[in-house]
Amino acid sequence: MATKMSTRNVVVPAGYLAYLGGDGYVWAAPRRGVKGTKKKIGSEKVERKPGHMYYVKDGSVFAMKNGSAFAMKR
Repeated sequence: MATKMSTRNVVVPAGYLAYLGGDGYVWAAPRRGVKGTKKKIGSEKVERKPGHMYYVKDGSVFAMKNGSAFAMKR
């Protein structure tokens, strides 16, 4: 189950993908075929934890433990 890590929502510009950078801020990078450069769009720093995966959805940062959502039964 994912946990919401940010309190503020960010607005992702059209033609860009949002991700959590190594510095803890949300960045936007241009999609394929779109000219532009990456830029920082978030002002809130998210503290990273080891063993967690981070993603941006609907302008918010979410975290979940690695493998928890995609675990396969054998």
